[in-house]
Amino acid sequence: MSEQGFSPPTSEWYHPSEEVVKNANVPDYEAVYNEAVSDPEIFWAKRAETLDWYQKWDKVLDDSNKPFYKWFTGGKTNIVLNALDRHIKTWRKNKIAFIWEGENGDKVSMSYWRLWQEVNKFSNVLRSMGVKKGDRVTIYMGRVPEIVIAMLACAKIGAPHSVVYGGFSEQALADRIEDAQSRVLITCDGAWLRGKIVKLKDTVDEAVHRSPVVDTVIVVKRTGHEINMEQGRDYWYHDLMSLPIASVRSETEVMDAEDPLFILYTSGTTGKPKGVLHTHGGYQVYTSTTLSWAFDIKDDDRWWCAADPGWITGHSYIVYAPLILGATSIIYEGAPTYPYPDRWWRIVENYGVTILYTAPTAIRGLMRFGDAWPNRHDLSSLRLLGSVGEPINPEAWRWYHKVIGNEECPIIDTWWQTETGGFMITPLPSVGLKPGSATRPFPGIEVDIVDEKGDPVAAGEDGDLVIKGPWPSMIRTVYGDDERFLRQYWEKYKDKGYYLAGDTARRDEDGYLWVIGRNDDVLKVSGYRLGTAEVESGLVSHGTIAESAVIGIPDDLKGNVIYAYCIPVAGVEGSDALVDELKDHIRHEVGPIAVPAKIEFVDKLPKTRSGKIMRRVLKAQAMGQPLGDLSTLED
Repeated sequence: MSEQGFSPPTSEWYHPSEEVVKNANVPDYEAVYNEAVSDPEIFWAKRAETLDWYQKWDKVLDDSNKPFYKWFTGGKTNIVLNALDRHIKTWRKNKIAFIWEGENGDKVSMSYWRLWQEVNKFSNVLRSMGVKKGDRVTIYMGRVPEIVIAMLACAKIGAPHSVVYGGFSEQALADRIEDAQSRVLITCDGAWLRGKIVKLKDTVDEAVHRSPVVDTVIVVKRTGHEINMEQGRDYWYHDLMSLPIASVRSETEVMDAEDPLFILYTSGTTGKPKGVLHTHGGYQVYTSTTLSWAFDIKDDDRWWCAADPGWITGHSYIVYAPLILGATSIIYEGAPTYPYPDRWWRIVENYGVTILYTAPTAIRGLMRFGDAWPNRHDLSSLRLLGSVGEPINPEAWRWYHKVIGNEECPIIDTWWQTETGGFMITPLPSVGLKPGSATRPFPGIEVDIVDEKGDPVAAGEDGDLVIKGPWPSMIRTVYGDDERFLRQYWEKYKDKGYYLAGDTARRDEDGYLWVIGRNDDVLKVSGYRLGTAEVESGLVSHGTIAESAVIGIPDDLKGNVIYAYCIPVAGVEGSDALVDELKDHIRHEVGPIAVPAKIEFVDKLPKTRSGKIMRRVLKAQAMGQPLGDLSTLED
């Protein structure tokens, strides 16, 4: 075995059909990529010109104060101008913007015209509450139609929203309210998840008690259970929307391209959550371009991004980009396996979903129940599948491709971050695929894999994944903390001007990129570097394991030894015999150095809501250390 440990398979190719290539929005990746690299500013200007602007920009890219880059400076716009206002002047006003299904079977379909009206009404409600351009509004809700309306209404009046995922604790919510200094908070009485009520309003009451900066709470009635409503502070959404103040006519605020659109908090391994700041102009250009090209969106598609609007995946690819493109989206409130493991496949069949975009953790979770559940349903409407959140195990990739996609749907495996705003490394439907590789950078993006000095490493070697130049939807700063922005993302390679992604990756001999995992998810055992994803993929490929998480535990002899947590597939019990089998399997599949010193069988793993396994929590638990910031933990 080489010092780099496991080498990803490079000979297994999946090529798109001639029909897929011919009909793709971008049939020739190489030509478009070369055009973008040769003159990025002309390239992005062309993409910006496909959108509406109140006033055109003076300059595409202002790099006079690196790394505080600015895009489309002098341009006047508002993302709602492109997501809603322009559509209601065309035939799209009667097109369905989204179809929502509640976990309990409730259904709502909303046309672009009706969504525009509801957003206008709620924007007037917010204005009546004293919300002005530049004021931050916190949103803490379940996956209900009103979360989309609330986000768009904030954007329409120029009030940056801070959406906090509706599973966060009181303290996590209070911290985010405090950091953003939000005076207004929008929530629900509760949400349905796995047949039970998540009591969102109770959490809000405690958070507001801890962070008394909030003076107005607007509550959407979803579950109807008894809640506390504090007079003078708490208002029912439906009451406000029925008042004369909630007019269906509302002017969209004219925003500078660089005006803040939203703050979205993401946890680091230490310290308080980082408020990632995104702006109107560059973000709308980049997210709409990436969705159009990577997922080949057509007017007759039914697009389902099965994320939560409270995360960047939901911001970019449930709310903003699909609406900018005039697409029809599916939004589902609840758990993928409620009440049975075919809930998702039933939704695909019932609504004729053509493109499904979800996380490897969901794919592995559903794969665990076997092929019978999806095989009960007609999934023939699907033409593309997507993956987001972490590297996808080749085993899960193949199952997704074969069982869900009937071996006909290209899998768009995307690598990106809250900070990047949109896809950075992703195949387009017209390119060849390798299970487990996110393939190549999106046109207009230059990435490299470098050593500690910032020099490129050879093919097959691990290194830091860096982004070599600015892009329109990039993080502008950490809200209220420019120093942290510089330190976290730019300091390590400041001489080169590279953005540090914080992930380890390698490039194979075909130029395909393999993201291994976070830098703190790379193990060094007896001098060998091993990515957690490599060992985890080996365990899952055994067939008895649905999901695994691997950590390194300090060892006097080897530096680290591998500790593996495994969730068996349904019907399989963990045992000493299975431990021995798995160790033999890893020895054969990955190499002797990758054999775990300990394998523990568990029912679930600690994850963020976006599907990332929180290995640092497992490590702290195994070593008896403090667990640290758990605010992004799903459960």
